[in-house]
Amino acid sequence: MRAWNRSKLLWSYLTHSERVPALPVEYIVETTAKCNLYCPMCPRETHEQPKEDMPDAIFEQLVKESGTTGEHMMLIGLGEPLLDRAIFDRIQFCETHGVSTLLSTNGVLLDDTAIDRILDSPLAHITLSFDGYTKESFEYYRKGAKFERVRDNFVRFCKRKQERGSSLQVVLQMVRMERNWNEVEEFERFWRAVPGVDLIRIKSDETNVLDASTGHPASDWKYPCHYLWRGPMYVKHNGDVYPCCQSYNLDGKPVGRIGEQPLTEIMNSASMRELRRMHTAGRGGEIEMCSRCCTTIPHPVLVAGSLLLHGKWVRHLLPWVEKAVYFSKLPKRWLTPPSKSVPAKEKSDLVQIETPR
Repeated sequence: MRAWNRSKLLWSYLTHSERVPALPVEYIVETTAKCNLYCPMCPRETHEQPKEDMPDAIFEQLVKESGTTGEHMMLIGLGEPLLDRAIFDRIQFCETHGVSTLLSTNGVLLDDTAIDRILDSPLAHITLSFDGYTKESFEYYRKGAKFERVRDNFVRFCKRKQERGSSLQVVLQMVRMERNWNEVEEFERFWRAVPGVDLIRIKSDETNVLDASTGHPASDWKYPCHYLWRGPMYVKHNGDVYPCCQSYNLDGKPVGRIGEQPLTEIMNSASMRELRRMHTAGRGGEIEMCSRCCTTIPHPVLVAGSLLLHGKWVRHLLPWVEKAVYFSKLPKRWLTPPSKSVPAKEKSDLVQIETPR
């Protein structure tokens, strides 16, 4: 069923179909909107969030509707997953429906109890976010966290994972920004020596909170954005569904709500079809949120590859693909990063995709 779903997604993407007879492979599910840190690059600082968790009914409805086609759920969003008291029940619920799961944590709450619960769970991937090699850069970007405490929590977690022989994939991630870009080599050297770390990922800032001039000019949109077919589709804690992982942060409108419409209807809502129509016509840069998007646009060859493999393996391979492109082992044209040379436009010239009411 999942392979057949992927084949329909691939065919719909390659044929530029506005209607898609399938559901996304991946979802980003914000199980909580609560967080314990202030991070200046986080969209929480421009989009105020309530201190609420996703209701069980919404989460279970989403998993049940996507369970035969969805392959990977990233239980993250604009909150810290370990603040969600039901997070381990949610991981298990996904497992019973054949969906692999990923968490990303800031590490503040990663004590011995949390470590054991994570390693005892069927979680497939975890990203440990550590934005800096030095105390000064780390605590600038992770206000409210203590450098030594989080570093030690992560080291202890990785060593425990190694000792237990766990198959959990551990990715140590740093977002490269103005105050830490020169620490990459030392960062990699330190974490490469820690047993239990599977991958080290150095990624660009995919928000435009710190630099609103970053985005994709119209000339970047040679290919339609695969998010509109493959996903990840983004589900807020209240059940609002957004077409991709960036659309909420960029003031896009929801395309539906879990529990009010079936996922199959949301996937082919008027607003989703209009987004696909604009992208397949090469006009993605005319959509306001897309012109401001800071994610990298993959070549259709990579999109096709991502639909030939199960979603959890794509998540395994992503950092390797990024690194291969970075070190020129793959053509740079296969991944188009955002630019600071976005043409100045009046907002009235940009299209805002609205959900019909």
